[in-house]
Amino acid sequence: HIPRRSGIPSDINLTCTFGLVLGVYEKEGEDGGFHLTEAAAGFDSSLSGKLSEMLKISGPTPKKGKSRMFYGIHKDFPCVAVVGLGTNTAGVCGAENWDTCKENIREAMSAGCRQLQDLEVSRVEVDSCGDAQSAAEGAVLGLFQYDQLKSKKKTKVTTLLHGSGDLAGWEKGVLYGEGQNLARLLMEAPANHITPSVFADTIEEKLAPHTDRVTVHKRSAWIEEQQMGAFLSVSKGSEEPPVFLELHYKGCPDQTQAPLLLVGKGITFDSGGISLKPSSGMDAMRADMGGAATVCASIVTAAALKLPINIIGLAPLCENMPSGKANKPGDVVRAKNGKTIQVDNTDAEGRLILADALCYAHSFKPRAIVNAATLTGAMDVALGSAATGVFTNSDWLWEQLQKASVVTGDRVWRMPLFQHYTRQVTDSQLADLNNIGKYSRSGGACTAAAFLKEFVTATHWAHLDIAGVMANKDEIPYLRKGMSGRPTRTLVEFAAGLAQQG
Repeated sequence: HIPRRSGIPSDINLTCTFGLVLGVYEKEGEDGGFHLTEAAAGFDSSLSGKLSEMLKISGPTPKKGKSRMFYGIHKDFPCVAVVGLGTNTAGVCGAENWDTCKENIREAMSAGCRQLQDLEVSRVEVDSCGDAQSAAEGAVLGLFQYDQLKSKKKTKVTTLLHGSGDLAGWEKGVLYGEGQNLARLLMEAPANHITPSVFADTIEEKLAPHTDRVTVHKRSAWIEEQQMGAFLSVSKGSEEPPVFLELHYKGCPDQTQAPLLLVGKGITFDSGGISLKPSSGMDAMRADMGGAATVCASIVTAAALKLPINIIGLAPLCENMPSGKANKPGDVVRAKNGKTIQVDNTDAEGRLILADALCYAHSFKPRAIVNAATLTGAMDVALGSAATGVFTNSDWLWEQLQKASVVTGDRVWRMPLFQHYTRQVTDSQLADLNNIGKYSRSGGACTAAAFLKEFVTATHWAHLDIAGVMANKDEIPYLRKGMSGRPTRTLVEFAAGLAQQG
C-alpha cells in the first residue's frame, strides 16, 4: 500500500504498486510548449489526450531533470511521473565531451524512478526516450542506495521497459548500471566489512555464474614468492593479510588473442600509515580501493555481457595502517623488477602496490594495460569531480578511452607525462626512486604517474587517477550522494570497443 501524500486527491485509491516514468521535451523558442516522447505520446493517445491536457494546465513544461506527478489518470498506473528531457536538439557536445542527449535521458529517468520510490512504488515501467540503454542506466543508477546496515531501508524497485521493443538495449543498460552499482557497493561499505579477503570473496561470488569463462585466483603466500617487496611493505602495517586478486576472463574464441590488462589499486582502508592522515574525512578512505572496485566490477559486467575479448584483472588488496611493522619515512623497499624505492611518505602507498602489479602485468604480454587508482589528492584539486585524469604513453589508447567516455557520459581528460616529473622521482638520495616528488609538492598527480611509468615497458599503457571522481555530492544528478563507482561503465564500454576491433 502506498501511503497517502499531500496533494493526492482523497478519492484516488493507491493500493496498486505500479508506476510509470515518461519523458517530455521542451519546444525551443515556444514558451510552455512541449513535445512528448514516442512512448509518452502513445500513452497519451490511450487516454484520449488527457495527459497532454493535464500537462498544459498544471504549469510550465518540466525543465530538464524535473518531474511532475499525476495520480489516477490510468487504471494500470496510479502514479505517473512525467520528467523533463530538455530540448530535442541535444547531441554530442564537444565542449562537454559527452552525449548530452544520453545524459539528459539518464538524469530524467533517474529523477522519475526516485520520486516513485519515495512513494513506495515497487514496480516501475520506464520510457526508453529513444535510447533504452541510457534509460536503463539512469533508472538503475538512480535507485541505488547503500542501506545494507540500516534498519529502515528504501523500497526495492523493479524497473521494466515501457513502450519500446529495444529489450536488448535495455538489458545492456541494466548490466552497465548494475556493474557501476557493484563498485559503489564495495566502495561505500565500511572497511571492517570489506577487508582484502572479503573483497576478493565478494568478487569471486559475483563471478560464480560465469565459471565457464572466468578463472579467479586469490593469492597470499604467492606474493612473497613473486618478490613483490613494495606491495608487502605497505601491507605489513596491518593485521589484515594482503590478497593479490587475479581474474582471467576468456571471452574471445581465439584464446591466442593478447589480453586487455586492467589493474586496480586495492587499499581497503588508508590511514596514511606512519604519515598519518588528518582525522577529518578519514572515513572516506574506506573507498581507497576504488580502482580495484571499478576494475573488478567492469570484468563482472564484461562476463555478464559475454564480450568477445580476453581480459585479465589484477587487484593488490591490503590496508595501509600504522604499527611497529609499518613502513617508516626513509625506509627503502625493493619492487618486483628489482628497482629500489625510498619511501619518504607512507601515505603515497598506492603507487607502491601498483608498481609490483604493473611489473607482473607485463608477463601476460597484453595488448594494452590500463590501471585505475584513487591515487592523489592533487588530481581532485586539478579536475575535481568533472573527469578522470588519464596519463598515457599511447595516443591510440587515449582515443579509445575518450571515445568510450563520450558514450557513457563519464568523462576523461588527458594529463601530461613530461620528463620534468620523471626527474622528481628518480633523484633519490638512498634508492633508485623516491615515492614522492623530491623538490616540490606541485604537480603531485603528474609526479605519481611518472613514478608508475618507471614500472611500465608496454607500448600501450594508461593510468587513470580517479581520486577526484571517487565520491558524488550532487555533481552527477543520477547518482545519489556517496561513493560513485566511476568510471566502471567507461571501462566496460572501452573493453566492448576493443572487442569490436577484434
